[in-house]
Amino acid sequence: MYDYLIVGAGLFGSVFAHEMTAAGKKCLVIDRREHIGGNCYSQNREGINVHVYGAHIFHTSDKEVWDYVNQFSEFNNFINSPVANYKGELYNLPFNMNTFYRLWGTITPAEAEAEIQRQRGEIKGEPQNLEEQAISLVGKDIYQKLIEGYTRKQWGRPCNELPAFIIKRLPVRFTYDNNYFTDRYQGIPIGGYTQIFDKLLKGVEVRLGCDYFADRAYYDGLAKKIVYTGRVDEFFDLCYGELDYRGLRFETETLDMPNYQGNAVVNYTEYEIPYTRIIEHKHFEASQSPKTVITREYPAAWQHGDEPYYPVNDDRNNQLYARYAAAAAERKDVIFGGRLGIYKYLDMHAVIRLALDEVKKEKDR
Repeated sequence: MYDYLIVGAGLFGSVFAHEMTAAGKKCLVIDRREHIGGNCYSQNREGINVHVYGAHIFHTSDKEVWDYVNQFSEFNNFINSPVANYKGELYNLPFNMNTFYRLWGTITPAEAEAEIQRQRGEIKGEPQNLEEQAISLVGKDIYQKLIEGYTRKQWGRPCNELPAFIIKRLPVRFTYDNNYFTDRYQGIPIGGYTQIFDKLLKGVEVRLGCDYFADRAYYDGLAKKIVYTGRVDEFFDLCYGELDYRGLRFETETLDMPNYQGNAVVNYTEYEIPYTRIIEHKHFEASQSPKTVITREYPAAWQHGDEPYYPVNDDRNNQLYARYAAAAAERKDVIFGGRLGIYKYLDMHAVIRLALDEVKKEKDR
């Protein structure tokens, strides 16, 4: 008999398993995929650590989480400075003085602020949809070139058909700073992410290619308590209805050249180009490989059976999730964790924090 059956070998499950094993508990980790690491999984190709499920850039202001993850890997000093390509025009992200100079030729923060303020004034009254909300925050030029097409691709619907609350704020910086994140600690693990999971799960029994739902009664009987990181609605057999997700599709190829785009991440913001961004993995760790590996990332409609990537936290789904959350709270024998278990998009540091908090609760019981 195990103390914990942990469904999912991603960040939440692996951190939990590591900590509880260190505390003397017996853990079994299962995952339906054939590898550990969840969406953080990386693979070495041509001497380049490839982020198989899209760019994963670690960033946090939580020193405890930063110190924790640095136990398992040395991190480099990578700073995320994406570039947006709109019909061959290149703009720095996030929206900052470099962006504004490229758009309008403005030199000073006062000039840029005045131009944004002038364009924001086109929207009168309360914004009725995402398009109006975005223009009311940053003006029409930024919206049309850097938001509209990208957002339409991400959600699969025109911006004037999306609710305004999806964009509550848009970061605007009146400095010449291309650092996308504002967190104190940032970087990429030198050697890729998979090595972190190898260390987290050292000494823990792991079974891959195992689908919890294929033999649920068997797995439930193996442990005193379950840590579940899959879809919360699926755990409850969709009894209240199915939650919505957005999907992703990745096209990865190795190119016989040393440098394809000169940056780790380039966003393609026009709607006519079907992918939202191209990732060039070697720039995460400044690999010296004579080849390069790129990934085109395509948003996709999600259907039952597809891999769910992004929860769709609109009113309908949030209300539906509230019912599942209430049902989950009644299950004292199950811990729900991770983005699918609590139906919330989470950065990596937030997942680790939640896992460590759950570990503390278990130890205090």
